[in-house]
Amino acid sequence: MKKFLTVAAIGALIAVSGCGKSENAASGPVKREAGNWKTDVKLVKFEVPGMPAEMKDGMAKMMEGASGMEQCFTQEQVDKEDIAAELAKGPGNGGECKWSKKDVAGGKIDVAGTCTANGQTVEMAMTGTMEAKKNDVTITTKGKVPTGGDMEMVMQMTSTHTGPCKAPAAT
Repeated sequence: MKKFLTVAAIGALIAVSGCGKSENAASGPVKREAGNWKTDVKLVKFEVPGMPAEMKDGMAKMMEGASGMEQCFTQEQVDKEDIAAELAKGPGNGGECKWSKKDVAGGKIDVAGTCTANGQTVEMAMTGTMEAKKNDVTITTKGKVPTGGDMEMVMQMTSTHTGPCKAPAAT
């Protein structure tokens, strides 16, 4: 079951490391604005047959823990961002994704495919909008649980530009 939770978290990892980062539009890239970005994560749906309530609660708390995360992006980082390259990498830990649909043009994202990690495969879909000052993406992850049955997790991730980077606190 723990292995399965790792797979369920893949969507969150990809979103935080990849889609939360950048977007490329065919009509010229819609680049994220450099500065401070705050990301909120909301677990919209989480259905796993046979999963104990405390594990579901733990997963929801983990997602909420990622909420409110702030990151500073320099102009250099923003200029290097490339969502297509991020998506091609897939999740960490040796996992990989094969995308059947990868449409990241004109400020919209519509991506679907299958990702494999730890010997488990999940279907993933990401849809939403990517703008210079705000990204709003819904990530749907579906897969089979080891005990049999179908798992479905839907997350909404919203990133907002909050202004210039904050100076690091003096230690």
